[in-house]
Amino acid sequence: MPEEKPRTDEELERFQRRPLKEEIFESLYKRIIAGKYAPGEWLRQEEIASQLGVSMTPVREALDLLVSAGLAERVPYRGVRVIQLSSAEILEAYSLRLLLEPAAARGAAERASQSQVQALERILAQMQPPVTLNDMSSQRQLNREFHLLVVAASGNALLAKVYDMTANAFPDWMLYEAMFHHPEMLTGCLRQEFEEHRALLAAVAGRDPDQAARHALEHVLTIGREIESYLNIPGDLLREKERQCASELINPK
Repeated sequence: MPEEKPRTDEELERFQRRPLKEEIFESLYKRIIAGKYAPGEWLRQEEIASQLGVSMTPVREALDLLVSAGLAERVPYRGVRVIQLSSAEILEAYSLRLLLEPAAARGAAERASQSQVQALERILAQMQPPVTLNDMSSQRQLNREFHLLVVAASGNALLAKVYDMTANAFPDWMLYEAMFHHPEMLTGCLRQEFEEHRALLAAVAGRDPDQAARHALEHVLTIGREIESYLNIPGDLLREKERQCASELINPK
């Protein structure tokens, strides 16, 4: 992992305003999503405590929170490492996103408040291409915030909990990391992602549940093609998951 810069006074003050374990959890969470920790990389308590200038106890508690959130796993007698997903686990998370995202988008189109719509518009404005490789860390975080806000706007607290766990188990950071190795694909992929987000937001703002669900499903299907291309997940397995979910989601009873 790259060497961390010393904490600024502002950052240290922020760490003092909330329970340390929560602040450390948030810091580590963002690093994982941003790709600063690679899948399978060990999260060393001593190293993290030294970097942040805190004791070991809140770091250990923060690592427990990461494990509970699904971004890390505890290996007996060895420690905690960033989750490294198998092909089967990626397929399971993909299947859940096929189910959850259209349902959340439908609910958001029915129940989103004006302030939530405006917040989605602000996030989308920040995601406007062109985006360079240097912008990828912030782009990942914005993408996650957009999806989480759509789910929150659905007004379904249980769906939001399940989605949060699913999102944590989904290899978004692995997809973005792959773009570093295929820079010629970056502009096209991010442009398509932006247009799909814009179409979804338009349906939510326009109070059109059917279109919102359709756009959400199409967006997840695009992600499925990226998983196949960049992460080498067999296409026939992805198509099987899609066949199981797509018809009912587009034409709910």
